[in-house]
Amino acid sequence: MKRGFEIVSKYKDQKLTVPYRTTVNAAGYDFESAVDMTIPSIWKLNFLKILWAIKHGKEASPEKIDHAKKILKPFLIPTGIKAYMQPDEVLIIANRSSNPLKRGLAVPNGIGVIDADYYNNSGNEGEIFVQIINFGITDIKISKGERIAQGIFMPYLLADQDDHSKQKTRHGGFGSSGR
Repeated sequence: MKRGFEIVSKYKDQKLTVPYRTTVNAAGYDFESAVDMTIPSIWKLNFLKILWAIKHGKEASPEKIDHAKKILKPFLIPTGIKAYMQPDEVLIIANRSSNPLKRGLAVPNGIGVIDADYYNNSGNEGEIFVQIINFGITDIKISKGERIAQGIFMPYLLADQDDHSKQKTRHGGFGSSGR
């Protein structure tokens, strides 16, 4: 097996679809949501007072700033999917091109990077989640089976100075390789 997708064990009986290409020449494999969920509009969340204060040159307390930071964060959409690949490959998760234009949904970090050693990790079995933020005016309902992102397998290169002494074995799931 070189590269591909599997359904994680907790979703085995949930009738999920492994990612697929929708056209003959598509580079990306479409990922679907494993659940029904609502992504609230950022404008409904309780951080507008902080923005008002910043805009008007007012001081905001550190507590209010911390509270706003906790609220204004991406939502994780579970896919129920894990990906296996060769050690020198990566799966790039990108937003669907229609999401920002038609729905106001963005992948806040630009892309997701799924490393080969994320597969079957002890933290979450390698389940892939898609980070999404809704900058639109209204809440967006995501239905189970709805396409939310696309994944592209790619090879990568190592630098001549690649330092193996700083590398460790992955033991956790999402965001486990560092802060």
